[in-house]
Amino acid sequence: MTKIPFNKPTLTGNEEKFIIESINSSKISGDGPFTMKCQRWFEEKLQCKKVLLTTSCTHALEMTAILLNIQEGDEVIMPSYTFVSTANAFVMRGAKIVFVDIRPDTMNMDESKIEAVITEKTKVIVPVHYAGVACDMDTIMAISDRYGLFVVEDAAQGMLSSYNGKPLGTIGHFGTFSFHETKNYTSAGEGGLLIINDENFIERAEVIREKGTNRSQFFRGMVNKYSWVDIGSSYLMNDVSAAYLWGQLELADKIKTNRLNSWFFYFKRLKELKIKGDIELPVIPDECEQNGHIFYIKVKDLITRAALLDAFKYKGILAVFHYIPLHSSPAGIEFETCILEDIYTTKESEKLIRLPLYYNISNEDKERVVEVLCEFYREKRKNY
Repeated sequence: MTKIPFNKPTLTGNEEKFIIESINSSKISGDGPFTMKCQRWFEEKLQCKKVLLTTSCTHALEMTAILLNIQEGDEVIMPSYTFVSTANAFVMRGAKIVFVDIRPDTMNMDESKIEAVITEKTKVIVPVHYAGVACDMDTIMAISDRYGLFVVEDAAQGMLSSYNGKPLGTIGHFGTFSFHETKNYTSAGEGGLLIINDENFIERAEVIREKGTNRSQFFRGMVNKYSWVDIGSSYLMNDVSAAYLWGQLELADKIKTNRLNSWFFYFKRLKELKIKGDIELPVIPDECEQNGHIFYIKVKDLITRAALLDAFKYKGILAVFHYIPLHSSPAGIEFETCILEDIYTTKESEKLIRLPLYYNISNEDKERVVEVLCEFYREKRKNY
């Protein structure tokens, strides 16, 4: 029996050609020709002011914390149901993380809970677009305007998703993305992107990304020598990784369509289990266009999830769950993060299972996943 992995990195067949082209060039470090091609592609496709390729979404988030001059005691609002990088980027600058509960329908932060935790120390709101499905950005941006707060979109999973027709990452002051091997598009396994929607931050972002130097301005002929002018680090993606990414951007829409076809395959085939009350299926609000990044189900409780994961494993299928809510994690406790209320965050996170979904997953493999799931609930009803 062939095993079905949870993920396979996207591979179009063009990556090797461009990697060899990059290796044979005289420029394989940061901001080489493929980096510039990719950045132009994103700026045109997403209709945004400025993008910078980075080594990871984690580093893109860290750059926003530096750009916003996050200081000891500043407060940053975000959901607890997210990957650790969302919080770490700001904790490293001394910020206190204030979590808000999530919505059970989208697993995104509950926008109606944000105002209750705003204080005079609040500086940033970080909406996380879980599974490439947008948070309620109209409400979040209205709160941002009302209180004079910055918005950093963690769109790690949201490339080519949109909210009311506007690409994710282009709505807040900054947008951050991941090209990790588990994402729809990858840059040789790791990588990220920072979108800068406020022109006031562009020049400094280039400096921070270039180790705190004005090297980018030097290569554009804007200064006659470059030197250390600010804090920063080496946040540049190398050009070989950008070449790998370019091989996927040429087919970006095809990749998205392929993943969405698989997403809707699961959604249609599992509707009967939802009707019977066995599982919950993802909810996509009307104003959101998603990208087929994640297909998840929610089961009754933690015990059911453990049993179902065992059933998948026995049949050679790797399904997974995430995240452990950050406020209840060891580091979340150590860094004194806080959450006003946890009605849904823990409860809903304990019910969620991600099904295998990747570019060009076969219909046969998806059928096996569905059959194991249906058989699990047939047996469960029989033994009830």
